[in-house]
Amino acid sequence: MSRPLEGLLVLAMEQAVAAPYCSSRLADAGARVIKVERAEGDFARGYDKAARGSSSYFVWLNRGKQSLVADIKNPDDLALLRRIAAKADVFIQNLAPGAAARAGLGSEALRAANPRLITVDISGYGDTGPYASMKAYDLLVQAESGIASITGHPAGPGRIGVSACDIACGMAAHAGVLEALIERGITGRGKALKVSLFDGMADWMNVPLLYWEGTGRAPERMGLAHPSICPYGAFATSDGALVLISIQNEREWADFCARFLLESDLPQREGFQTNVIRVANRPVVDAHIAAVFATLTRDGAAERLRAANTAFGFVNGVAEFAHHPALRRITVQTPGGPVAIAAPPVLTEDGPRALGPVPAIGADSALIRADFA
Repeated sequence: MSRPLEGLLVLAMEQAVAAPYCSSRLADAGARVIKVERAEGDFARGYDKAARGSSSYFVWLNRGKQSLVADIKNPDDLALLRRIAAKADVFIQNLAPGAAARAGLGSEALRAANPRLITVDISGYGDTGPYASMKAYDLLVQAESGIASITGHPAGPGRIGVSACDIACGMAAHAGVLEALIERGITGRGKALKVSLFDGMADWMNVPLLYWEGTGRAPERMGLAHPSICPYGAFATSDGALVLISIQNEREWADFCARFLLESDLPQREGFQTNVIRVANRPVVDAHIAAVFATLTRDGAAERLRAANTAFGFVNGVAEFAHHPALRRITVQTPGGPVAIAAPPVLTEDGPRALGPVPAIGADSALIRADFA
């Protein structure tokens, strides 16, 4: 089984989601990830106890790592962390702004001692400007970045139901580390990387940003509808299911009208001709379609939508997602027993990659202290 990062050493002074997301992917690929925790552990360990007594967040993002309990204010522990960093390939930290540098573990100093080291500083808003010193958590950045303003029902802004800003930042940091490893293979030198939660979400916000600057209007909050395509939304069936349909072009609209609505002449009627006209006439168009869905069961609607070659999906809850036929799972060991998590998204020709266990607090402290004595 391929583990392309085997032999690499990662020192991660991390907590919560963004940095652990990045380092978890490095661990999945075979890197030795030493996770530094306080005596009470990463505070994400306490978010819940849903996964056999462990936090769902912690199980998701900390498989395959080694846990080292250390106090950066303790001179012996600080010396240990510097010894690890001197041999490490990657150093990741998302402590409070300036905390790592104040402790003597600033990225610049660590790279001076180990020029091959790749350092990753993760922050909320970057290290310059008026927001540099602000604490930042996912929902705060959802609000600050504008993503909450375009998410949810027309009645008001909504939180994206997962830690989207943290995940965007962690994904970008992971990609940056891999690029830096490739560059180091050519130049022999490490590199400083900086990634913020705000920048991660700002990248995702480019379409709303450019739309607003080009039109003077922000995309509207429309729940399960689309601001610039019609029909594109959710419709209820007679047995209570919600079916989301997506019509992308006039050919698909004609097929939908003929084979699902059974009204082949509808595209020629006033108010239904083109997408631009339908968007302006959305309440009438949606009501017309909703009336047909209301006569069909979930299975009946699906059969007719397939016949019309219309893109559709069911609006599932988490319970339905848990049993979805496309959901792949992989089991990880936790201190409380095995937990089946959603598998990492990338499939390789080598087959599924085994994931390491989730460590208890300080489970590897003695081993790590011996290795770097």
